[in-house]
Amino acid sequence: MTSGNSERDGFQGVIGRSVQESQPWWPPSPIRPGAPNVVIVVLDDSGFSHFGCYGSAIETPNIDRLAAKGLKYTGFHTTALCSPTRACLLTGRNHHAVGMRAVSNFDTGFPNMRGAIPKSAATLPEILREQGYATFAAGKWHLAPMAECTAAGPFANWPLQRGFDRFYGFLQGETDQFHPELTYDNHHIDPPYTPEEGYHVSEDITDHAAGFVRDLVSLVPERPFFLYLAVGATHSPHQAPQAWLDKYRGRFDDGWDIERARWFEKQKALGVVPPDTQLSARNPGVKAWDELSTNEKKFAARLQEAFAAMLDHTDHQIGRLIAELERLGKWDNTLFLVMSDNGASQEGGATGVMDEMKWFNGIPENVDQAVARLDDIGGPASHSNIPWGWAQVGNTPLRWYKQNTHGGGIRDPLVVHWPGKLASPGETRTQFCHAIDVAPTILDAIGLAAPQTVGGVPQTPLHGTSFAASFQSPEARPDRGAQYFEMGGHRGLYLDGWKAVTRHTSGTPFDDDVWELYNLDADFSETNDLAKQEPERLKAMVERWWQEAETHGVLPLDDRPGAALFRASMRQGLPSSRRRFVYRPPITHVVADACPPVARGWRTVITLDHPEGSGDGALVARGNINSGYVIYVGDGRLQFDFNAFHDHTHLTADQPLTPGPHEVELSVTRDEAGGADITLSVDGAQVAAGRLPRMLYMLSSTGMDLGRSPAPVCHGYAAPFAYPGVIDTVVFEVGGAPMGGEVRAQARAESARQ
Repeated sequence: MTSGNSERDGFQGVIGRSVQESQPWWPPSPIRPGAPNVVIVVLDDSGFSHFGCYGSAIETPNIDRLAAKGLKYTGFHTTALCSPTRACLLTGRNHHAVGMRAVSNFDTGFPNMRGAIPKSAATLPEILREQGYATFAAGKWHLAPMAECTAAGPFANWPLQRGFDRFYGFLQGETDQFHPELTYDNHHIDPPYTPEEGYHVSEDITDHAAGFVRDLVSLVPERPFFLYLAVGATHSPHQAPQAWLDKYRGRFDDGWDIERARWFEKQKALGVVPPDTQLSARNPGVKAWDELSTNEKKFAARLQEAFAAMLDHTDHQIGRLIAELERLGKWDNTLFLVMSDNGASQEGGATGVMDEMKWFNGIPENVDQAVARLDDIGGPASHSNIPWGWAQVGNTPLRWYKQNTHGGGIRDPLVVHWPGKLASPGETRTQFCHAIDVAPTILDAIGLAAPQTVGGVPQTPLHGTSFAASFQSPEARPDRGAQYFEMGGHRGLYLDGWKAVTRHTSGTPFDDDVWELYNLDADFSETNDLAKQEPERLKAMVERWWQEAETHGVLPLDDRPGAALFRASMRQGLPSSRRRFVYRPPITHVVADACPPVARGWRTVITLDHPEGSGDGALVARGNINSGYVIYVGDGRLQFDFNAFHDHTHLTADQPLTPGPHEVELSVTRDEAGGADITLSVDGAQVAAGRLPRMLYMLSSTGMDLGRSPAPVCHGYAAPFAYPGVIDTVVFEVGGAPMGGEVRAQARAESARQ
């Protein structure tokens, strides 16, 4: 007879020759009876004042009710960008230290920017799952190199490999809210129904988030859960159902100057800012509302209406989730947090944009033309973003925007709700805290220590500090030291109520940056620069910044606009590290970062067997109704459409495509003027030719499909427009080295994809 303590599996029973001579044993369950559930809701590009309870005129009744029965934090800080903030939030460590200096699309070849979190920095779900928690994620991910987010993987940085049991959402930094690029667990899927049938992705991901919890509660109700709901709102594109758009018609016609003053007064009345706070001046580039033309006012107001409708609609989804948690009997034991990942966006430029891809391509918005399409804003036929003036309203009373390390980029709303566990519900907390403090706070609140190893991997210490003591006392201050900030060369340091900050100009020496100094305890909005009055303090803080930078892996500083050239997608073994692409349909949807880079011109050769009868359908489709291209058979003829923000260049073959095998070729030859000559051929014979007036550097944030078009690119067909014939191969051959304009467009796009 042999007994107990097997070195292999820790078995503590008795194993004899037969079961009658043996004693079974089961490992103890990690589930702690009564352990709290945790829900984190993360909004995107919502500024400090955008929630109604932080001063805005936008209706967010569900978030406001959470604040009224919870705590509202006014000293919560982020990194100024999406992927870095989310890396901080989920790991409790500074973003440079976990390879996420900027968005996850980058890999600069240095440890501070790999686009993926190392295993030595376990995520909250990885920690909680080992403690018996069910772990769910719904919505935006953007914590994996996007060129890895194809059906070929690798999958190591997808949600299910980083601690989540289930995932439903999108992997990219943004998605079309009506035609999203959806991923379910480890595979891409189509949306379950169409915009015409009432589809919107915020509703869909909320349904799935609630469904994950409902499955758990129905089957193993004693198991606690961690839910990470990262909605696409309010990142561009600002899109909402028509009823929500109609609700805000005319609400912002008074303009951003009057509206900002109103929000500021409401903030003071709510106690969101101290009564002696100064409203910062308009940021450079923001005109007085009265100086705008009539068309500029119409366009700007309508863009803000779409933003407001999207935020209000998202708040409604939060309310639906809360109602389901209440119905399931889980609300009273749930720690529920709502926050934003950075300040309001500056990517809409001075005028705002009908389609944000214009900004990435360096194309100024023609407002006088845009007003002819006002009613498209907020719907499927737009990819809009607000102008600087409205973004600054969203950051009231702060300066600058997302991407900057001034308050407008890094000071964000945070609401904490926990029934029966907060000493003074409805109060405001002013303590300085940071995204790296959230994970330690959650672990502290639910009674867990940060583990030294996770999955057998030794862990780097957490950088954040718990602020759970503030749940009980407004005077409790986290026991934390300095907090540095860095984003694209913009830098800052917080220490003992003071802040040193500089706004960097790309391409200039970092030593030439002019540092500002603010006493945040007396100057909430960073309007009284004390650099000249306190030169020694400023010098010491700048020196401390360099020390923190060395400690947390911030170096080397990198402000290159061409950083997109060093993306993870250029690594050998990933789909976009080549110039010749050979596809063998049917294949899964290809995300944008893995698509052939066609800005330099390209050649597509399709071998197919065309069917008898109606053979209409899409052969290759990239993008959507706002921008992209499609090769398809329509009315029996081969056709090509290049959509440059609703300006279509269209070719149609002069003869129908006959049944049987064919080789179809599209050739797009770019010239020095930025346009291109285009030809369509069938079996070596040209069937159509034309001229493309302008190539786009950044075509679309939506990827590519073969043999179908889930999101229509032009109005010549309806989605999904599946091709009924057989496509054997699709070959792309693309141009050579990237051009300067393409590099700048890529850098702009990837810095804004949060």
